[in-house]
Amino acid sequence: MDHTDHTDHAAHLPGGTGGASWEMAAKATLHCLTGCAIGEILGMVIGTALLWGNVPTMVLAISLAFVFGYSFTLFAVRRAGLDWKSAVKIALAADTVSIAVMELVDNGIIALTPGAMDAHLSDGLFWYALLGGFAVAFLITTPVNKWMIGRGKGHAVVHSLH
Repeated sequence: MDHTDHTDHAAHLPGGTGGASWEMAAKATLHCLTGCAIGEILGMVIGTALLWGNVPTMVLAISLAFVFGYSFTLFAVRRAGLDWKSAVKIALAADTVSIAVMELVDNGIIALTPGAMDAHLSDGLFWYALLGGFAVAFLITTPVNKWMIGRGKGHAVVHSLH
């Protein structure tokens, strides 16, 4: 199969039905979660170490989640031979919705967990809320990614470069 032009990538997904498998969606979500988790944890650690308040720490954590989430895809598509401009466009198209949903869910859970926003890095509550938020975000974002990939959007764009 020729992988050079996938304007309708959904037709090339497993089964040829235009749908996406749960396995493909889970892998795309795990890829996104990895970048988000690295950025978010790093932001929390930096903000806490600098004795910042909750709002600036969360802004930093969310910003770094997007940076790391995009960078995983960016560097993968650059290795596939894309120029920087095209690689940035692909990363933005592939990951924006996935990262946004993941961050909304994850940070919503942290914000709604009593005491989690005031917990310190050494508190179990901090880590339980954060990791629990990641788990719930994964469960909610996977169907979103399945839907997007099935329509040739999101990680389907990156998949065409593998």
